[in-house]
Amino acid sequence: MKASDNFLSMLDTLCPMHVVLNSTGHIVHAGPTTQKLHPNGPSLIGQRFLEVFVLKRPRAVASVADLLNVSGMKLHLQMRDPPMTELKGVLVPSLCEGQIVVNLSFGISIVDAVGEFGLNCGDFAHTDLTIEMLYLVEAKSAAMEASRKMNLRLQGAKIAAEEQAFTDTLTGLKNRRAMDHFLERYIEEDRSFALMQIDLDFFKAVNDTKGHAAGDHVLQVVSRIMVDETRETDTVARVGGDEFIILLPSAQSEASLSSIGGRIISKLEVPILYQGEHCQISASIGTAFFESGCELTADQLVSNADVALYASKDAGRARQTFFNPKLRHSVTQLVPQNRKEDFAPDVRDAS
Repeated sequence: MKASDNFLSMLDTLCPMHVVLNSTGHIVHAGPTTQKLHPNGPSLIGQRFLEVFVLKRPRAVASVADLLNVSGMKLHLQMRDPPMTELKGVLVPSLCEGQIVVNLSFGISIVDAVGEFGLNCGDFAHTDLTIEMLYLVEAKSAAMEASRKMNLRLQGAKIAAEEQAFTDTLTGLKNRRAMDHFLERYIEEDRSFALMQIDLDFFKAVNDTKGHAAGDHVLQVVSRIMVDETRETDTVARVGGDEFIILLPSAQSEASLSSIGGRIISKLEVPILYQGEHCQISASIGTAFFESGCELTADQLVSNADVALYASKDAGRARQTFFNPKLRHSVTQLVPQNRKEDFAPDVRDAS
């Protein structure tokens, strides 16, 4: 092997991003990394250095003599072909007579350069700090990806925990906590909506005669019926043993609510089969409206629906009653003593 070949092999190892010029300024050798910077163009070998690279600083370099005059100085270059990569370099005369070595490095972000040209650690000298930087970038990327995955898992766990906290485990419906949350939000947003208070008739008899397993089965069937008969935008919640509340946003008329309530009552009157036995229940409903601009609180609205519910019970069960202030006095005598204060007349009733 010629001495010059040994020299070029040494350059490829020590500084793989370089070019060697002859006395006319033509490229006679290009390091392995330099060649990767020009993958789609003609071979660098044989081309004039100043036709491949623009020397941006120092300026006014137009010949080999000019190049030799800037030997040892920091060069700012740019490749003429796309993507016109910015480079830095330093030029020194070669040990081989008549040749010039130009060692190059990137004048742009190493990360951008590596990604743009598909480079890896093997494209840099082993002593180059670029390798350490690439390791750090890779470690940072791995850490960020691990952090992202951890955040996603934590977010998923948080959502699952919140969903569980807002869900009735037996029926899969929203629970009282969730209903209170939606109710307060609707009132804060001053949205018009309706609230249905639903109580199952004769459910205690099912529990007492057929057992709690039968009662649980009935509650699950009842829940599916309520969900099937309401819209996706409505909120169905189980707020007690056999007590349910349905929030119906943008409810505009008693007619549409009568239709929804009527379907629920009708379907719940159909006996529910459990282990070969029929469980017979029905449902009483009290419905109250919240009109945009009114000053009702959540507790007052629920109380209004409760009054209407007791009116349905008093009228024979299995029916729906809409709240009006006159009902409050008439149902007071039907309410257990420990709940009478919930049905005390409110000054807003007179409006």
